[in-house]
Amino acid sequence: MTTTYAALLRGINVGGAKKVPMADLRTLMEGLGHGGVRTYLQSGQAVFSSAHGDEESLAAELAGAIEKRFGFGVDVIVRDHAYLKAVAEACPFPAADLEPKQLHVTYFSAPVTAERYAELDRSAYLPEEFRLGDRALYLYAPEGLGRSKLAEMLSRPRLNKGLVATSRNWNTVVKLVEMTES
Repeated sequence: MTTTYAALLRGINVGGAKKVPMADLRTLMEGLGHGGVRTYLQSGQAVFSSAHGDEESLAAELAGAIEKRFGFGVDVIVRDHAYLKAVAEACPFPAADLEPKQLHVTYFSAPVTAERYAELDRSAYLPEEFRLGDRALYLYAPEGLGRSKLAEMLSRPRLNKGLVATSRNWNTVVKLVEMTES
């Protein structure tokens, strides 16, 4: 059985570092035996179908191939359509009423519990807010991610120890659901 997935690459093509041309990424993924490979934007999203592996093994395979081909490590999270759709549908914020730059989802490599953020004084960051979901964190940042003090705090290594985490704005969240549906 073939499943459609999205691969989320963390930190590529940002500020001239870790350059991964999308055409080269598509070719690399096709060389791994994946079908229907398509990329979205330059910031590290690829959709593909595969009849073998699971999310973790596919992520590890792609990360290894990228390191071998481009000479640097990249964190990769792979998620299937059902998961991406469920995350979008479970959004605790009124996505339809917000500008896409105000709403972000951080995808995690493993489940995250509220205890991880227990010491964080959430009221100090209002009106910014976050809520946890299934291996995801929803962030409402009214002024956008670039100006978000809460996003800066949430990205600190001590809060994410042992996790791969990568964030996408709401437009990308929705687009990945659409792209993996076919």
